[in-house]
Order: sequence, then structure tokens, then C-alpha cells
Amino acid sequence: MTGGQPDRNRRASAPHVVIVGAGFAGLSAVRALRKARVRVTIVDRNLYSTFQPLLYQVATGGLNPGDVAYPVGGFSIRRHTRYIRGDLATIDHAGGRIKLTDGRVLGFDYLILAAGVSANYFGVKGAAQCTYGLYTRADSIVLRDHIMNGYEVLSADPAGHETFAITVVGGGATGVELAGTLGELRRDVLSATFADVDPARVHIRLVEMAPELLLPFKPKLREYARKQLVKRGVDIRLSTKILEVQPGRVVLGDGEYLPSDLTVWAAGVAAADAVAAWNVPQGAGGRIVVGPDLRVQGSDRVFAAGDIAIVPDDPSPQLAQPALQEGTHAAEQVLRLLRGEQTEPFKYHDKGIMATIGRRSAVVELPNGTRFTGTLAWLAWLGLHLMYLLGYRNRISTLINLSWRYVAWGHGGGVIVGDLPPEPLPGPGVQQALRSEE
Repeated sequence: MTGGQPDRNRRASAPHVVIVGAGFAGLSAVRALRKARVRVTIVDRNLYSTFQPLLYQVATGGLNPGDVAYPVGGFSIRRHTRYIRGDLATIDHAGGRIKLTDGRVLGFDYLILAAGVSANYFGVKGAAQCTYGLYTRADSIVLRDHIMNGYEVLSADPAGHETFAITVVGGGATGVELAGTLGELRRDVLSATFADVDPARVHIRLVEMAPELLLPFKPKLREYARKQLVKRGVDIRLSTKILEVQPGRVVLGDGEYLPSDLTVWAAGVAAADAVAAWNVPQGAGGRIVVGPDLRVQGSDRVFAAGDIAIVPDDPSPQLAQPALQEGTHAAEQVLRLLRGEQTEPFKYHDKGIMATIGRRSAVVELPNGTRFTGTLAWLAWLGLHLMYLLGYRNRISTLINLSWRYVAWGHGGGVIVGDLPPEPLPGPGVQQALRSEE
């Protein structure tokens, strides 16, 4: 018998933990299990893990898609974990098996569901068909190409008949960060890259149903963010409900029509429709209902972590830090059960929240009450995001690209352009239709 054979035999007979999802929660669970005497398999539809907090930088041409993506296969090999590319179809809770959409079946002793979420359209008519999301790497590439296409269309129209209207729906961190960067893109880069285009032809609008932006933050920080967006030329509509989204325009709750050549949905998240087939209890937004220890309600050996999980009486913020902590906690509870110990309730350790509005402008709020804004907050935001990026290549590439973007603002640089050939915008046609209706 070879020297490595006994160890392989022991591993083959070790308990099998399957993790569905290679986001913050899933990879955090893998790390927590790396030294345990268990077999770990991670399942994800993509070959890479996406760093979602920086997707808006890809969408606005500041980063390459590869800067925010990290190969799951390489990550899993270094942690002695098996990686399978696939989508979860069904769960056999009694038999301890999952079935993938391609028909493959995997057995498990413990299962951790960390598949993430997608857009929540809140029943708004046309939102799913007529808006762009910003939840995946593919979303950010598509959005980037359409933004750059809009600028190119303006450049090809020296007479100035065309306008380019962008509507961002949602005043949370994603919406504020995207709107702020779009404002800078128009103000500082458009004039240098497309000198013949009047920046006033680009209209950027942020629509939020709540009376303020960035609700998790203190009022002074919310007001700072609002003023910074206004400074960047963003039209902010607060306490405004969207009734319907149509090609080329949005319809507000009071019946007003607003031209919108490009509408981005950043108003909330929900579990994917596929979760309904997993035979798990679902709560608000279709998220999986879990107990205090993150076990799926009614299950002994299935856990859920990250945005897809919800404790009804004590929901965690849908941010990266809670997802990281929940992934680690779920893995630790698996190990406790394997040792014959009782599970422990999850306790979120608040490390603070932050959001950036643009160059040298951000808001930071720490658990001890410390709050700061401006350049210092922006540098803190940049440093934290670089620290949490997976892989040294990602960190170095992101640092170089972001540094170049902000150094080159206004000098014709700092933009990674799209690949779509210019296409006509729907705006003028819609505007003509509106005039006809009047």
C-alpha cells in the first residue's frame, strides 16, 4: 500500500459537507472547514467568485471584469475542496442528497446553502424586462457596454438632437455609488473623451421610494451623500414610487412619465425562483427561513447563510460582513454537531458600514459611534475593499486600475470602454410619442 493511500481512505469515509454557492458566505464556510476531518464539495454555476461591492466600477469602466472575479477551482484546490460547476435543482432532505439541473446527484451529511440572491422588483410592471441589474459579473459587463454605447451615440450626433437619460432605481449603497460615479463620468471624463458632446445632454437620475438615501446611516451622513450627488449633477427623486418601467421611460406613482434610455434596478434583493423547488421554508423576498443557529427551519443538517438566509425575528444586514460571518458560523455549527455538541446562536459582530459617492467622497460609520466623511472615508473604503479581494493579482490590478481612474479623471483616461457598436437610443422616439399623446 502506498504512503498516501491510508489518508485517502480516511478522507473518503469522512463526513461530507456540501456548500452551494461560492460567494462571501460560501467561501467563508470553506475556509472554516479547511482543517477539519471532513470532505467538502462546493457547487456554483460560475467558474469564478465575484466581488460584488465593486461591480459598479466595472459597469462604469473603471475596472476590468477580471479584477472582481477569482477562480473557484484554484481556491478549492488550495483548501483540499472539490469544486463542481452546476446549479442546484432539488434537495432530498430525508435521503441526504441534492440533484443538480444537469441530473447529477450528490450525497451529503451536512448542507450549507449560500447561493446568494437576485433582484427584487416588488411587483413593478415591466421592471424585470426593461431594467438592467448589477448583481453579477455578466450584469456589470452588459451595463458598461450600454453606458458607453450611449456616449458614443451622443458623439455621433453633433447637431445635439439626442439625449441620454439614465435612471438608477434605489437609494441604497449600490444605487448611490453607481449614480455618483456616473455623475463623475459625465462631468470629468465625457468632456475629455468626447469633446464635442455637451455633458448637459446626459441626464442622471436617482429614484428612491424612501424619504432619504442610505437609510442604515445616520442622518448627517445621509445628507452628506445627498449633497455630494447633487454636486455631481445627479437629479435625486426621494419619496418617489415607480409604478411601471417601459422601454425608454419610467412611470412614476403619480402618473408622471420620465424619459429613461437606460434604467438600472438597484432597489432590493430576493431569492431566485429556483429556491421554491428546494423544499425549504421561505420568508420575506423568498429568502430561506433559518433558526438562530442558521439551520434551515425544520431541518437538522441543512444550513443557510448570507443574503439567501433570514432569521425572521433578527435579520442581519444584507452586506458582505454578515455574509462572511454567517458562512463561518454555519461551518462551525457543522463541526459542533459532528463532535456531538449543541449548536450556538449566530451573533453578528458589527464592524461598521461605509459607502462611496465618488472620488475622495465617502461615508463611514463605525459601531462605537465614530463617523467621518470625505477623503479619509474614501481611503478607508478603498483599503477595506482591497483587503477583502481574493488573490494578490486581483488586489494589485484593482489598485492600479482605480488609482489610474482617479488620477486620470478629466485627462481623457480612467475609462475601460465597452464592446457594443453604437445603437440608437430609445429616448427621442419616446419623447416624440409623449408629445403626440399631449
